[in-house]
Amino acid sequence: MSAQTSATIIAFPQVKAPQPPAADAQARLQRALASLELALAEQQQALATWRASLGALHGSVQGLGESLGTLQGRLGSLGADVDGLNREARRTEAWADGVLAQP
Repeated sequence: MSAQTSATIIAFPQVKAPQPPAADAQARLQRALASLELALAEQQQALATWRASLGALHGSVQGLGESLGTLQGRLGSLGADVDGLNREARRTEAWADGVLAQP
């Protein structure tokens, strides 16, 4: 008994995504552009704030540099004074040693 079986293939219907109307696409584009413009404005504001902060930092660093220069000058003067005191102390010590060494 030879029975031939055959099958019929039924194609599934192709469902296409509904295309938005042109007016809806235009509205979406307008919203996207508005969002981009807002983001650009926020970025410009952030950049202006950053530049102002950099200006303030520059002023602070410049003031710190001036203070360090003043401190360096004072420390140099103090070092010279300490060297002078050290010389005077050694001279006084040598004089005292000379006085103690005499009979």
